Amino acid sequence: MLKAGIFLDMENLSRNGGWGIRYEVIKELVETQGTIVLRANAYLAVDVERERHDTGYRIRNENYRAAIRRNGFHLIRKEVRRYYDSEGELVVKANADLDLAVDAILQSENLDYILVGSGDGDFLRLVRALQNRGKRVDLLSFANTSGDLMREVDNHFSGFLIPGILGNDTGNSRKRGILHAYNEDRGFGFITMRTGLGATDMRHDIFCHINDITADQEPVDTRYVAELKHRQIILEFDLIQTPEGPKATDVCEFQWR
Repeated sequence: MLKAGIFLDMENLSRNGGWGIRYEVIKELVETQGTIVLRANAYLAVDVERERHDTGYRIRNENYRAAIRRNGFHLIRKEVRRYYDSEGELVVKANADLDLAVDAILQSENLDYILVGSGDGDFLRLVRALQNRGKRVDLLSFANTSGDLMREVDNHFSGFLIPGILGNDTGNSRKRGILHAYNEDRGFGFITMRTGLGATDMRHDIFCHINDITADQEPVDTRYVAELKHRQIILEFDLIQTPEGPKATDVCEFQWR
């Protein structure tokens, strides 16, 4: 089996739709690629000053960090720094990018497969460096992902499409997918939906008609639907079985905020 490492930029993931992420599902995702996880690192900011004065805030964050550790992740904490910029504005910053990149390079010596959890384009050079070392590098991200980064990695996992990876999805029967084909003349297309955690666990046969798509609960035109396909917008829908096959109904753009 391939030896795997996981390196998560928690600030980027949480800020872009990954709040409530289930760490056990991330490890299962990596193991499903035919690997055994040797390293699992989560990099996150810690506001030491606020935790010193706000007991409730500190307890919530300690419980959160304990939950991450219970799922087998090693925590690398980056202290939040406050300073005033040249215009006198207070800046709050805690950037763990360099820590993550250095650790990934050093620890990759004994790894075959690496999952980077971030949509930050600053990791493009890291991905190339790891690939030049013969490593397979996959990406997990949610919203606001660098297009260059997605194109560079061996495989990109959109977190919004992975079954069960977000805790707040529990009990939600709505499905998510991407419109991969659309006939503008006839007003129908097909949606791709992830069915499992494997790189090829996808189905591409979900029929979708323009009459079943709305924007702000209003009907849409064919130009709007064509743009959904072109921009690879994540759609949310109900999935029903018809005599002709699976069909998406009540389709709209997925809103993660």
